[in-house]
Amino acid sequence: MSAISARAVAAKLLVPVINGEGSLASLDGEIAAHAVAERDRGFVKALCFGVCRAYPRLDALAAELLRQPFKKRDSDVQALLLLGLYQLLHMRVPAHAAVSETAGAARGLGKAWATRVLNGCLRRFQRESVALQAKVDRDPPVALWHPAWLLKALRQAWPDAWQALCAANNEAGPMTLRVNRRRTTREAYLERLDAAGIEASACQFAADGIQLAGAVDVHQLPGFAEGDVSVQDESAQLCADLLAPALEGRDGARVFDACAAPGGKSAHLLERFTLDLTASDIDPGRLARVGATLERLGLDARLSALDASSATLAETLGQTSDSADAAAPSAGFDAILLDAPCSGTGVIRRHPDIKLTRRASDIGDLAALQARLLDNLWRQLVPGGTLLYATCSVLPAENAEQIAAFLAHTPDARATTPDDLAWGQPAGHGRQLLTAQNGHDGFFYARLEKVAD
Repeated sequence: MSAISARAVAAKLLVPVINGEGSLASLDGEIAAHAVAERDRGFVKALCFGVCRAYPRLDALAAELLRQPFKKRDSDVQALLLLGLYQLLHMRVPAHAAVSETAGAARGLGKAWATRVLNGCLRRFQRESVALQAKVDRDPPVALWHPAWLLKALRQAWPDAWQALCAANNEAGPMTLRVNRRRTTREAYLERLDAAGIEASACQFAADGIQLAGAVDVHQLPGFAEGDVSVQDESAQLCADLLAPALEGRDGARVFDACAAPGGKSAHLLERFTLDLTASDIDPGRLARVGATLERLGLDARLSALDASSATLAETLGQTSDSADAAAPSAGFDAILLDAPCSGTGVIRRHPDIKLTRRASDIGDLAALQARLLDNLWRQLVPGGTLLYATCSVLPAENAEQIAAFLAHTPDARATTPDDLAWGQPAGHGRQLLTAQNGHDGFFYARLEKVAD
């Protein structure tokens, strides 16, 4: 596939995202479906992620360059303009190629008429770049590459850290690994990486974590296919540490991972502890990914496609349990992990399309869903059991405020989140990690114990 076609494909894939009707969640599959040559796939992916990452600023610059906005049916042409600006500002593509090949890509979309418009806009940007950038950067959300509602929320929540948060959100996250301690040790795996010529270092907080100096294809990782290692951010790996007091020395403990896909936390728990684990997700397709993850790692768990917020959860668990006394509601669970659906504001750097697809109004809906999940799952926990609540959000409404409200109306719940941890910062009854540049994702944890009668 030619470079021109690669740009046309990137524009097509961006259309549903910039129209708020889709995301980049299935980007790899969509790139393959467009028959993009293997040598061009990384370029298409970099274009799509890059445009989403810088979208607020690119969109403002595009508005300055156009006499009037494109109609919705020409969103692909708008996407090409954003792609051209992104290449000129942030990629090592020669400027003449960024302009001419991006403009020419309009022909691949069947819109040759747009070639002249795109050429004119991009050439004008080259001439007036400094002045145009200075003009749009007067607006803080544009200058900081964040939608206005999110920037306001971050400033209110983290008055001393919001600028660092924005900077971290605007960078690609590092590639972080989790060593499967059932098969090897972190020290031994670091030596294998070194022998393979892959620069890496131990994570600061996660005992099984390794951060790579640069991203590599997973198939280049020694022993990946055999299950020696997985890709997982350092923040996500801290889940196993927080549940350790409830699970260590308790072989066969009954554990429920309520929103398990794609399965990284379930796998880590099974690598660390000997458990009777049920992993569930509302989406059967995503649950299949959990199964694939566990199979690669040689781990075993029950898989149940179910809605953990459903009022019939207890009955569903009883029906899907293949062991009468293991996952049946009458037995309950010794520990529950609720990695709740959330805004994803702690992982924007890995999912930059969140800047386009998420709305301020989503936060209230998500908080209501999280509250239902907490209440529902609490009933499945045995007295003395532990529930770990987690989100990849940095917004208090989904985190500290959510847990405070839960504790206020749940008399048999008490928070046991440690206050002497080396990572994160206290946030009500939980612990908040803010997205760190060159470090971990943003995450929140709150550990709760069901008080025995």
